Amino acid sequence: MNASLTTTHASKDVTRLPPWLKKRLIISRSTGRVARAVEKYRLKTVCREASCPNTMECFAAGTATFIVLGDTCTRNCGFCGVKKGLPRDIVDTGDINVVRGIEDNEPQRLAGAVQSLGLRHVVVTSVTRDDLPDGGSVHFSKVVHALKGCKDLGIEVLVPDFGGVLENVRRVVEAGPDVFAHNVETVPRLYPRVRPEARYKRTLHVLEFAGKTCKNASRDMRIKSGLMLGLGETRQEVLEVLRDLVRVGCQMITIGQYLRPSRDQLPVERFVTPEEFKEYAEAARALGFSEVLSGPFVRSSYRLV
Repeated sequence: MNASLTTTHASKDVTRLPPWLKKRLIISRSTGRVARAVEKYRLKTVCREASCPNTMECFAAGTATFIVLGDTCTRNCGFCGVKKGLPRDIVDTGDINVVRGIEDNEPQRLAGAVQSLGLRHVVVTSVTRDDLPDGGSVHFSKVVHALKGCKDLGIEVLVPDFGGVLENVRRVVEAGPDVFAHNVETVPRLYPRVRPEARYKRTLHVLEFAGKTCKNASRDMRIKSGLMLGLGETRQEVLEVLRDLVRVGCQMITIGQYLRPSRDQLPVERFVTPEEFKEYAEAARALGFSEVLSGPFVRSSYRLV
């Protein structure tokens, strides 16, 4: 392991992007095609809601990560640019039944968009809905079942922790996605600042329970998580998180650079170099991960399969 991983702290509020974090804008026919489908089927994407730096790249490749359960998150994570608050109880749209921010025909609209775009793999995530008794797990289940009607489609769900209620986790697993993802996001020491309403051990427990539930049902489903760097973590803390994830049965990992969506979110403390990301990838594989993506622009919704 290169000694460059031994130091991760630097001055706070780094704003000038290093050369490796500068991208050319990619625009193609697929860019407009995905954007039109998102508009036609009245869907939301993480690409836009969370100000993802890979939006044009993914749209140009004809892919997108869809977000369900509305656009308002009930948690106040320090890194996230998604709108925060409580969704309105009932919205009168005229043609769609919307209760507590959930559109009842969203699963069918999403399946329609996937079919029209001819996608072979789809990632579906959501805001966290602590205001719902089931945490949104019933809706997730409906989405997975609707997508199963699409031919030759790989289905990946990136879910919240459902407040640690394992029955909600079980409901999503039993719907039968190909990949079950839940992000650890950062090291446990930084949780009070980065994920104040989440719990590190709860995150691990959700991943472990999902994997065991799948095995007990003799289903082929992979477990995935994601980690951001650049928030003040140390090398040793990152390696400990990777060990914990392998221990609970996580097989797939994404490791990327945290980029501040706006001045309302936490500042970047350090830009991690591409060489360091390569070394973390090597460490992750050595620890037992079967699939690893590690790099400055890697995001948790990147396709590993």
